[in-house]
Order: sequence, then structure tokens, then C-alpha cells
Amino acid sequence: MSVKKSVVVLDYGFGNVRSAVRALEHIGLEVKLTSDFETAMAADGLVIPGVGAFAACMAGIEAVNGPALVDARLIAGAPILGICVGMQIMFDRGIEHDQECNGLGQWPGTVTKLPASITPHMGWNTVQAPEDSLIFAGLAHESFYFVHSYAAQEWAMTDTDKYQKPPLVTWCNYESPFVAAVENGPLTAVQFHPEKSGEAGLGLLRNWALTLT
Repeated sequence: MSVKKSVVVLDYGFGNVRSAVRALEHIGLEVKLTSDFETAMAADGLVIPGVGAFAACMAGIEAVNGPALVDARLIAGAPILGICVGMQIMFDRGIEHDQECNGLGQWPGTVTKLPASITPHMGWNTVQAPEDSLIFAGLAHESFYFVHSYAAQEWAMTDTDKYQKPPLVTWCNYESPFVAAVENGPLTAVQFHPEKSGEAGLGLLRNWALTLT
């Protein structure tokens, strides 16, 4: 009998955590909602959800020692999945309402407001994923559910680091292109909500679960 892979959904006061927990349980993972550092380090996977403002999410992350947790897991090669603002905070900084806030700095770049006639970008949209994407395998023509007004609109990381594979960057278009997902070694993040994206979202979570060792 196979043992279920364990996942911690980080409880830091922000994010659609219950929906994320239910979706991960639905695909057969053992899920705990906690902010405990040691429990999160020991899990096969860590999910960092996020809704609301960049600065508020960063304050919540810092309150539970999240920056050290993210660094420690990535150094150990332990998978992390960021969702929505949980993706945005992986960049160097975010600017909302003229307030600039430092992020976790895993990727260079700044999260800024979408230059669209109507925000938030709310509803279903397709993405353009690289052919060798792991998380979008078998999902090339599917749509995913977005709710956001801010995003990373450029990708600044170079592919010259000999110690890691070049990151796989997936794009979406909402009047102009923005980064919809990134696969960068143990760190994966998506701007949309897989837990609200029906069967396509569950398929993406199953694909991510395959990276858990």
C-alpha cells in the first residue's frame, strides 16, 4: 500500500486556504494547514496561497518566519507551490497604490498593476505554456480561473546559472502579456487559482504532486 504524499498549506492569515486544502485532499494528498516551521519543513510539498495586497501578504509571511522557511526548503530542493499573491511575493518587490514592498526575492522583477481597461482580471483565460512544462502536461488547451489586478509583466532572470535548469515561464494575455506561471527547480508558482479551476486545476495539482519525492 502506497503512502500518501504530505503537503502543508501555509497558514499565515491570508489566502483561500480551505479551497486549496480541499482540492489537494481531493487528488489524494495528506494535507495539513499550519504555520509550524518544522511541520512545513518535513512535508513533501509546501503550498503558499495568497489573496489581497502584496504588502499585507508579505507581513503575514514574515510573521510566521516564512522567508526562512522558503529559503530552507529551496536549498534542500523541497518543492513549493505559490498561488496568486503567493506567486507574486516570490519576486523582488511589488508596487500597489504607490506603496512599494520587498518580496521574497527568489526571482528578479517587480509586480505592478495590469495596464488593462478593466481590472481585476477576473474569470477564465488560457495560457501559453512551454512544450516541456511539467505542470501543464496534458492541459495545453485548458482555461484557468484568474482573479487579480497585479502581476509580473516581464521575466528578468537569465538562464546562465549552471547549477539549475533554465526556468520554464508560462504567459497569459489580458490586453497585454503577463507571467501566468513559473517552473524553476523546486519552486513552482501560478498566478491563477488551480483550486477554483475545475478539472483543469485539479489536473495541474496532480502534475505538481508528481514532483513530490
